Parts: sequence; C-alpha cells; structure tokens
Amino acid sequence: MKHIVIVGNGIAGITAARHIRKLSDYKITVISSESTHFFSRTALMYVYMGQMKYEHTKPYEDWFWEKNRIELKYDKVESINIERKNLQLTKELLEYDQLILATGSNYNTLPNINPAIKGVQGLYHLQDLEKLEENTKNIKKAVIVGGGLIGVELAEILISRNIEVTFLIRENTFWGNVLPIEEANVVTQHLTKKGVKVLINTELKEVYCSVNQCVIGVLTSKDKKIDCEFIGLTIGVSPNIDLVKNTSIESRKGILVNEYLETSEPDIFAIGDCVEHRNPPNERKAIEQIWYSGKLMGETVAKSICGSPTKYEPNIFYNSAKFFEIEYQVYGKIAQILTANERTFYWENPENNNCLRINYDAESERIIGIHALGIRLRQATCEKWIRNKSTIKYVLEHLDEANFNPEFSKPFINAILEKYNLEHPEKPILIKKKKNIANLISRIFN
Repeated sequence: MKHIVIVGNGIAGITAARHIRKLSDYKITVISSESTHFFSRTALMYVYMGQMKYEHTKPYEDWFWEKNRIELKYDKVESINIERKNLQLTKELLEYDQLILATGSNYNTLPNINPAIKGVQGLYHLQDLEKLEENTKNIKKAVIVGGGLIGVELAEILISRNIEVTFLIRENTFWGNVLPIEEANVVTQHLTKKGVKVLINTELKEVYCSVNQCVIGVLTSKDKKIDCEFIGLTIGVSPNIDLVKNTSIESRKGILVNEYLETSEPDIFAIGDCVEHRNPPNERKAIEQIWYSGKLMGETVAKSICGSPTKYEPNIFYNSAKFFEIEYQVYGKIAQILTANERTFYWENPENNNCLRINYDAESERIIGIHALGIRLRQATCEKWIRNKSTIKYVLEHLDEANFNPEFSKPFINAILEKYNLEHPEKPILIKKKKNIANLISRIFN
C-alpha cells in the first residue's frame, strides 16, 4: 500500500490528509514536533485570554484520526534521504512513497536583538503561547515591534491582562504596506481608543536589559526611551525551509514548487506557508501565507497524489481578520496606491468604525477589489461580482445582496449610495426609501 507522509499538521497538511483519505485507501502519516493534534492557530489568543482551553482549539475530536486511519506522530524530522525515500526522525526511521512538506512559517527576528535576552518573542507556534505565559507574568508594560494582524492580536491579549502596550510601527501608518491610508487611520484610531500607544515612523534601536538579561526597556529610532518588561516581535513571518536547506530540494525564500505544487525532486510536494511559487497563479504573490491558500493547496495536492494531477488555481483573493472588535474583509485587488488606470470609491462612518472601499477600472468601471471594515459582507456575492466583472454602479445598486450584518442592525447602504451620488451626480443611483421599522416587524410577525 502506498505510504503518504506529511510533515506539518497545520491547515495545509491536515487538509491534504483529510482529502487523500476521502479519495484513497493509502496509508497516511502526519508528523509534527509542535503539537500532538491539529489545532486552530488563530484561537491561541483566546486561550491566553482565558476564554478557551487548549482542547477547545481542536476542530476534530481525538477519535477522528483513528477512525479515518490518519496516523499522527509527535516527533521531529531531522533529515530527508531523497534517494532512499525515508525520513530520519528523533525516534525512528520512516519510509515514504510520496512526501508532502507543510512545514509552515517562523516569525521574523531583528539582528540587533540578542537571542539570549529574556522577555523577547513572537507569537506563531503553540510553544510561543507557553513562552508568552512565562514572559508576561506579573509585568506591567510591553512594546510590540511591527503592525499587522499578529501585532493586533498580541496587543489585544496583553491588554486583556491590563498590560500597557506601545506599538512601534516603521511605516507612516498602521500596516502601511497593505492598508490604504483611510483604513489604516480607522484602525489606528480604534487601537488608540483601546489604550494602545501607536508610534508611527518608529523603529527599535536598542534593548535595555537587567543584569540577569531580562528586558527593562527599549530605545527607539527617535531616541525615545520606553520602559517595558516585554518585547513582542510581529514583523512578519518567513517560510520554514530548515528541513530542505541541506538537500537537493530547490528553495529561495520558500520551497520552490511548480503549478502542481511539486518540488524539484520527484514524489515530494510542498504546500502552505513554506511554499514559494515559481510562477505565481492568477497574479497572486509568490509567497502567500494565509489560511485560505493553505487549505486550497491541501485540497489540490490530494487530487494529484490520488491520480488526478491538478494545478493550483486559487480563485478571487480573499482574506479576513479582526482588529479587536472591527471585522476586516478584503476581496480581489486593493492596492495601497492606485495605478493610473484604477479608481476608488470610499465611504466611512467614523462613529461606528465602518468603512467600505471599492476599487474599479477607470475605463470599463468593472470592479477589481472590495475592502470592508466593520461591515460583514457575503463572500460568495463579492467573489461573483469580481469574477463576473460587474461595474461599480451595478455593485452599489445590488449592495444589499452582500449585506451579511445582523437583522435590524443600523443601516448603512443608503448612506453609501448617497455619498456615491454626491460624487457622481451625472449618473446617480436610485435610493430606495427606508422602510418603517414598525411596519417591517408587523409584517414579519403577523
């Protein structure tokens, strides 16, 4: 029986295992040195905040793996022997017929930080959560270096324990390499309301330590000293390619794969955060470290391994997250700076931290991307509009079809249309009259 070995039990590796089982009777082994079971990485913050226990982060019951004949090994892969098709683990030698590398990412560090210093870390692995518990015990002040999604998560969980947080952000806005200025300002203002001190155009220059090598403060690039007992590193992640560095498997920043997610060596595939695409599909990035991409890669590689060679062809780009209570969604292409042939429509309600941006082609007026903060939209509807090349006017006329907000929530669609009409008086959109809430309730219950 063919033996499929998967190194890594994150969303990419586990999705591959599940779909290979659906499509075949192959023997499947999943190896991880991080955890004994697959867990939701985004849920780690809620464990720290006391809202969940670790066992609650497991999407599948413990009996699921044996029932589906997926063997989980809690062990570390020391090396790969490509010619003999085996893996040297800490505890044993394991042979494979086909190998899937789903080794994930490692958080980035800074060259001017001594790794021996206590109280400096990132937040990515399960072990990082355990380390965070130790590093933040009884502390009062923390500095987070770098913005982005993980930085906000770290800020939120530290504040939940009444730890004062200061953000050092290198760009002139929060997450300045991703968010347009208006959305960045919305998030920054919300962080400030939550008690986070946001310092833009500021980098970490020096770390001050006690005699026993514990953090006691930092010096910024503006020569400002900030007292703190903890430094959180959230300056991005890089593909974990440690396992292939001394092999013939080709890599650059990530493990190089073709359109079928095959590496340079036969019968060895790579999926998820560790991947770098030789020819990125559909104008996507060569390295795309998001949950949805990893899941799709797992589904795709399973088809190829089970006899139906399938190219990795992601659909419309999509990502979602939260900035404290503000929900964030992005569909398609939203560039921080518009190109010459792009136009944008932007609406904002600063009172409720709601904003919507739709980017579209200047000539055809076909939409190319949608940004939503504080507004929950239907994914299938937004993707359909972009895929069908719907115009900006069509999308706004049918915006209620994408509204996924709770019933009776404060309406925002008419306010959006009013702003568009103000900006485009030559081709206004008909605004439907607001229904009387009493009449609406009466119709529902009578």
